[in-house]
Order: sequence, then structure tokens, then C-alpha cells
Amino acid sequence: MEFTAKARYMRVSPQKARLVLDLIKGQRVEQALNTLAFTNKRIAPVVHKLLRSAIENANYLSTEKGVDVDVDRLYVKRAVANEGPRLKRIRPAPMGRAYRYQRRMAHLEIAVAEKPGMVKAEGGEKAAPAKKPARKPLLKRAAKKATAKKASAKKK
Repeated sequence: MEFTAKARYMRVSPQKARLVLDLIKGQRVEQALNTLAFTNKRIAPVVHKLLRSAIENANYLSTEKGVDVDVDRLYVKRAVANEGPRLKRIRPAPMGRAYRYQRRMAHLEIAVAEKPGMVKAEGGEKAAPAKKPARKPLLKRAAKKATAKKASAKKK
């Protein structure tokens, strides 16, 4: 099951937000929070707050709604920064002209989910990894055909 949190209309360009979001994709929640705490970008505290919100959404469903969720096994499944609306602005330019520029906004979305490779532990035991299915052998690629050599014509 997936638990999401969204932050819309954030005043940061999506490109800059993706730099921070790419740091935490696929990480365990605890490690992602530590990464965000020490990231020196202006959007990092906002992403940290958004990730905490996604964790609390999972915690709420596990306590109130009866969904079986182990918060310690959560990881960042998806972290996306989509483009929001743009603010069109004008900057004064020499000789009475005006330059137009755009202030960008981003819609951030983070989804956390439980790690699928772990089996739930009973009691105080440690969780054991689930068995992986056996891999199929790789098929060998067909050898490239050798190019035929041109036969030289003999003169008599």
C-alpha cells in the first residue's frame, strides 16, 4: 500500500526541487529524513516536512483505520516535482524597454510504501528476508553475421 503527501504551489522551480527529491528516492524513510536535514538547499526543509506528513499519513491509517503498516519498514517509493502555474513578470530594461521573465512554481508529491522484500516478524524476532524466485538463465545473443568478402575478378 502507498501513502502520499502533496505540497502544491511551492515557489521554487521544479528543476531545483528535483535535485533534492532525487537524493531521497528509493531510500528508507529514516535515512531520507537524515539526508534532508543535512541538505543545504532552500527547498530541503519543505521536502522534509512533506516527507514527515507522508509518514504520519501511514501512521494514521495503521492506528485509526486498521491497516496493517509497519512504519519502520517504509521507504520513499516516489518523489516527483511537477510544473505548476507560472507568474509572468516584467523587469525594466535600458532605453524604456521591458524584459519579460517567468517565476516558476512546483507541485511536489512524495509517496512512501512498505519494503516488499521483508516478511513480518512474530513477537520480538527480527524480520527475515523473503525468498527470491530463481533467475532464468540469460539467452545468448546470436552472433553477428560475418560480412561476405567480394570476389575479385581475374583478368586473362
